[in-house]
Amino acid sequence: MSDLSGRNGSPSRRKVLSLGVALGLVGAAGSAGEAWAWSPEGSIAGAGAGADPEYVWDDEVDRLLVSLIENGQVPAVNSAMESWVNNDDPLPGAFPAELTAWLRKVNRLPSWADRAMLARAADFNRRKDTYLFMLYGLGSGIMSTVIPREARSVYWSAGGADMKDRAAKTFTFGYDLAELDGFEPSGQFVVTANKTRLVHAAVRHLLPQSPHWTSVSDQDIPISNADILVTFHSLGTYVRRKLLEWKVPFSTEDQAAFLHSWQVALHLLGVREEYIPKSWAAAEEQSGQVLTPILAPTTEGIQLAEELLGLPSQVDLGVSRGFLNEFVRYVLSDEIGDWLGLKRDPASAALIRAGWPAYIQFREGLIPVAPGGFYLFDQFLRALAMAFLNNGSSGQTTPIVIPTGNRPSS
Repeated sequence: MSDLSGRNGSPSRRKVLSLGVALGLVGAAGSAGEAWAWSPEGSIAGAGAGADPEYVWDDEVDRLLVSLIENGQVPAVNSAMESWVNNDDPLPGAFPAELTAWLRKVNRLPSWADRAMLARAADFNRRKDTYLFMLYGLGSGIMSTVIPREARSVYWSAGGADMKDRAAKTFTFGYDLAELDGFEPSGQFVVTANKTRLVHAAVRHLLPQSPHWTSVSDQDIPISNADILVTFHSLGTYVRRKLLEWKVPFSTEDQAAFLHSWQVALHLLGVREEYIPKSWAAAEEQSGQVLTPILAPTTEGIQLAEELLGLPSQVDLGVSRGFLNEFVRYVLSDEIGDWLGLKRDPASAALIRAGWPAYIQFREGLIPVAPGGFYLFDQFLRALAMAFLNNGSSGQTTPIVIPTGNRPSS
């Protein structure tokens, strides 16, 4: 298995930067391996204390979830949440008073949200949904398994015991974010983000009680503001860079709108404004510090990757597992593919590397005739989306629920 370590066990700067470039996450000026040094001047707030987000959590809702869990109120809250779906839905009357009071403060867009930009981002998501499904699913989804803290937190939490359900719930977040009316009153993303924020708070309370997690984790409390930023960069920053690398038409205005939708999403997830990048340049600088240096294989991540890549086998992808493995290698890197033990398929690799750029050119109207393999790619992408959306069935996305425990074995 490949190794990113230097002689002293710390990440080798040369290997970190080469992997970062392969993923499109850092440029030549990346600051891999450095302690938190990102300036709050690059944030939407434009200023801040500069404190390390590694030690910033979500104090008010964290205290609230401790109370709900210890008082046995979570099952009733989950039941009440079933009818709370759209952004303009009233808060369920069955919610505990303290939960209702907190949600009244946060269940809304920030004052600085630009609805026109959010609408533009939604339209961009609609126009480029084919590439986004691919990059969020096989790119970001599998990248999450080589983010050690994320992989271990997912594996040892309740969701890690059922990755089919866990993947569907994660897909719900991305699906609602990308919907045309996701931020509008008739949409669902504001509610979905708040449900996710509640889940994060529950996990922060529950995971430290797992001896399995504590034995492998380098944290006392998971899902800090820093961890959420890492996840953002494995999603939004990574996707933008890959779209540019693939020469998908992506105007400056669309890029700004895409970033704005993620800025609002980060705010709704409880990230402080002094950490939310104000530009893609600032985002890329931050990503070079917090994401690229930490990528590495773990026992938990390898298992999660295998489970995730097994989900598409439950629907007819129209391709082999070797093709799936090679697409992961193509959208991430051979180094990550080696970490995860993804078996090589030279024929599929050749088809993907030659056919995918031509597929994009035809879809974007840059060549007049569909290339060979076009319909194979088309069928593959549609089936892949179905594999992760609502456990492989059509209809509504999978409901998000607050956990009351960890992985059963922990």
